[in-house]
Amino acid sequence: MGEGKGAPKQCFAIDVAQQDPSKFFDDDGRPKRTGNMWTASAHIITAVIGSGVLSLAWAIAQLGWIAGPAVMILFAFVIYYTSTLLSDCYRSGDPVNGKRNYTYTDAVKANLGGVHVQICGWIQYLNLFGVAIGYTIAASISMMAIKRSNCFHKSGGKNPCHTSSNPYMIIFGISEIILSQIPDFDQIWWLSTVAAVMSFTYSTVGLSLGIGKVAEHGSFAGSLTGISVGKVTEAQKIWRSLQAFGDIAFAYSYSIVLIEIQDTVKSPPSEAKTMKKATLLSVAVTTTFYMLCGCMGYAAFGDHAPSNLLTGFGFYNPYWLLDIANVAIVVHLVGAYQVFCQPLFAFIEKFAQSRWPDSDFITKDIAVPIPFAVKPYNLNLFRLIWRTIFVILTTVISMLLPFFNDVVGILGAFGFWPLTVYFPVEMYIAQKKIPKWSSRWVCLQILSLCCLVISIAAAAGSMAGVVLDLKAYKPFKSTY
Repeated sequence: MGEGKGAPKQCFAIDVAQQDPSKFFDDDGRPKRTGNMWTASAHIITAVIGSGVLSLAWAIAQLGWIAGPAVMILFAFVIYYTSTLLSDCYRSGDPVNGKRNYTYTDAVKANLGGVHVQICGWIQYLNLFGVAIGYTIAASISMMAIKRSNCFHKSGGKNPCHTSSNPYMIIFGISEIILSQIPDFDQIWWLSTVAAVMSFTYSTVGLSLGIGKVAEHGSFAGSLTGISVGKVTEAQKIWRSLQAFGDIAFAYSYSIVLIEIQDTVKSPPSEAKTMKKATLLSVAVTTTFYMLCGCMGYAAFGDHAPSNLLTGFGFYNPYWLLDIANVAIVVHLVGAYQVFCQPLFAFIEKFAQSRWPDSDFITKDIAVPIPFAVKPYNLNLFRLIWRTIFVILTTVISMLLPFFNDVVGILGAFGFWPLTVYFPVEMYIAQKKIPKWSSRWVCLQILSLCCLVISIAAAAGSMAGVVLDLKAYKPFKSTY
């Protein structure tokens, strides 16, 4: 009887041991990745079609009908091309079975090493920190716009409806503190999908209102060279044109999370093939939206195009449609904040665990039962405290510097050349062993140099805008 009872247990143990582990785990021992071209595209669109789309009409107004669309197409091409180079760097060596690089910094370490790793890490994480600030500002502006548009409607346009952005930044910050407790990037796919839908919603509203305005006027506003000297000074024309480059660069910025998105994709086919398809689809879709929204916004308002299309009060009616669009912006930015910040969260937590592996405060998870949930939530005290501090810090800085257009331009300029162009180009050259001074090497270096010049110029224009705004701004007191 004793042997009879033991036999089934032994057989069960053998069955489990003989199961193919590849059904549950990837080649690196991590749980099987389930992402595909569509989920990767949703992540990219969430990251790309963000608040940047709202400043494109203003950017085209500075550059005009010729240079504006041309610059947008140029940025789209550069972003797509360098993203394909970067996607090839997800695996070191063999593109199918080579060692995986889980983050952008891991890819730089594997392909370039040395001081490049430290430089890349600082630039990437400072940029992510800046994006969190930019999104907090943009979300608060949209929340204010909802209040102001309803106030305008009730007063018939007689009440200026001034309000402070600070309470709205605090509301946004509280929501991000809660959502930031989602443990890792893989678990926010649903948030990305919702955010991507929201981005299409408000972009479509902005486009529709622009078309309606053009139809109402019966003609396209604007000029071939943009806002003319006379309406602005020569110096302002130069600085604003340069800032427009930064705004457009920011609108396309997503390279800093590309590797992290690629790490959610299953194989076969190779992750690089899937990512290139996702990138092509995402850049094509976003460029189409950008061209339509930016150009129709400029066609509607000409030189008077507002810095934020849906909150600059170029449109007053229908106010309910503006409310829907601004709610969609807020929901989108809530999700986009997490898409961009999760890599930074993961880096800090990985560093802390390697530095203090025996600390229960850092490494221990506490199972917290959730009503109606299949499994409990794993609460980590270090994650709870450090992510909360991070969100509070970005919220306070946003309250100190709530200049949407200028911050967007600075972020675009700061992150564009190093993260979108320089590192992908240098990693690709190193991985493919492209000979120095070969025609391909020279072309890649010329591309990198041109983008460096654009980044420096855009940064200078945006900084000049901040200096001008600070002259009239009082921290924590100014209203809009």
